[in-house]
Amino acid sequence: MRFVAAPIFGPAMAAAMLAAGPLAAQEPAPAEAMPPVERQIGAGGRPVGAAWSRSPVIAEHGMAASAHPLATQVALDILKAGGTAVDAAIAANAALGLMEPTGNGIGGDLFAIVHDPATGKLHGINGSGRSPAGQTLADLTAKLGDADSLPPVGPLPVTIPGTVDAWFTMHERFGKLPMDEVLAPTIRYAREGHPIAPVIAMYLDRALAAYTARMKATPFDFSNARKVWFADGSAPEAGEIFRNPDLANTLETIAREGRDAFYEGELARVMVDYLKAQGSAFTLEDFAAHDSEWVEPACAEYRSGYELCELPPNSQGFAALQMVNILRNVDLSQWERGSPEVIHYITEAKRLAYADVARFYADPDFAAIPAELLNEEYGKARFALIDPARATPEFAPGEIVEPKLEGPGDTTYLTVVDGEGMMVSLIQSNYRGMGGGLVPPGLGFMFQDRGELFSLDPDHPNAYAPSKRPFHTIIPAFVKKDGRPYMTLGLMGGGMQPQGHVQVLINLVDYGMNLQEAGDAARINHDGGRQPTEPLTGPAADPLGTLFVEPGIPAETVEALRAMGHKVEVISNGIMFGGYQAIARDPETGVLTGATEMRKDGQASGY
Repeated sequence: MRFVAAPIFGPAMAAAMLAAGPLAAQEPAPAEAMPPVERQIGAGGRPVGAAWSRSPVIAEHGMAASAHPLATQVALDILKAGGTAVDAAIAANAALGLMEPTGNGIGGDLFAIVHDPATGKLHGINGSGRSPAGQTLADLTAKLGDADSLPPVGPLPVTIPGTVDAWFTMHERFGKLPMDEVLAPTIRYAREGHPIAPVIAMYLDRALAAYTARMKATPFDFSNARKVWFADGSAPEAGEIFRNPDLANTLETIAREGRDAFYEGELARVMVDYLKAQGSAFTLEDFAAHDSEWVEPACAEYRSGYELCELPPNSQGFAALQMVNILRNVDLSQWERGSPEVIHYITEAKRLAYADVARFYADPDFAAIPAELLNEEYGKARFALIDPARATPEFAPGEIVEPKLEGPGDTTYLTVVDGEGMMVSLIQSNYRGMGGGLVPPGLGFMFQDRGELFSLDPDHPNAYAPSKRPFHTIIPAFVKKDGRPYMTLGLMGGGMQPQGHVQVLINLVDYGMNLQEAGDAARINHDGGRQPTEPLTGPAADPLGTLFVEPGIPAETVEALRAMGHKVEVISNGIMFGGYQAIARDPETGVLTGATEMRKDGQASGY
């Protein structure tokens, strides 16, 4: 049965709608998980659409969707000034680095998919950085001592920040406005200040607590980070005006002097001198040698003419395509969206796809990626391994190899579409939390700790090596319909991302939800298993993993899944289920439809 929104319904329809997503009015979340006012009055009603969602945004001339309303407005201002979708996406990303430092910043990496209306082609950019050229695995393990993995903080997990170079690489090919105009709004906000948004305030408070705890286990220099974000000993609160003049100065230098200012000029010297003082092996030559790479997106057809498109490794994008190739072998629409059958198949498809993720996904300059991973026949063979009645406790040895991924919320996704039909799907992150805690003096941003995802097993494809890019979790997505460009799509949060992309696609295609409903509907997040930082051999510590679900999943479904052998936990705060943005473009009329994430502070807006 397909999802059908109706203003009046009986018990059967109520159960069907509950299965599709969170219905606070009919089936509220557990009382202890809800604010007192919601326990008293419940949710309001809607005249159209699902009772638990809101209207998507519809416009004609341009649209942006991001995790912060002010960043969305920055993007629209750039579009109205004559900029392209790429100009606007760079401007919004810069603003998010200031306004959502818990999810991204110029100390991190960037991946994007750009649809060029002039050629009709999709272009992917891999803006991820590498490890130091002069440090071998033996050198690194000597520094680590008895540790069997890289730490999440300090100098050792730092890799070259790739975002700034990716900005300029995209801008050179698809930009129109000068970069000083593109970065001007963020420079102004950084100098004059902006009010902290509620969800970001929560993440900043969590970040301070996490870094304080980590300093006890792994001492590192947090003094510069304190000066920038936590000067009075606490995190900024919602509504508090926050300024970052150091970041304003850094962005002004980049806007004035270009990409080389960050990788070869005075900014690079400040970064390298600071990293060396902390024990890093990076040199000026490492920074100067960095460059982004244009890559070819790959697509997999789901059904009804919908194709999901993702970027190749070293990102995990192909995991979503593998899930699509597995799930296309079963008609999920024969069951309710929140039924145990649907969730069981999605979960097992995820486990099968992720069995390959840490085994094969790595920097393609160092490890060949098997072409058959995206083969339809391979997907069919993997589907045949699913027991429709029970969760498989453990697949064949060596197949359950799941990666250790960043915590939820530690990434930002944004999308912009302009009036000419250029469509940008962009994701950016500092990896775990705000990054590894290190802030170069006077520059106003934190270095990423992406190198934590390297393996120390020399036989592993993702093994640490000089000048190598680690396995990456952040992935932008794109959807084609009937072979034509249709929709940008992204969903933040580590291992939630591929399975989140697929869940949204299922909501749209199999259950007829609109763009906003497809993101608001209750999600699942399967986590657990072996990590890519571990040796290839030996049993997985947790081969089954844990299936986390939101309260909108019916209680009877949870119990049925447990009876099928799944370990299920209900999580009510929404943090681990990611953050969603999407924009669809009608290929006939050019009308744009946008959606944003209720679990974040974000906004979709157009004109």
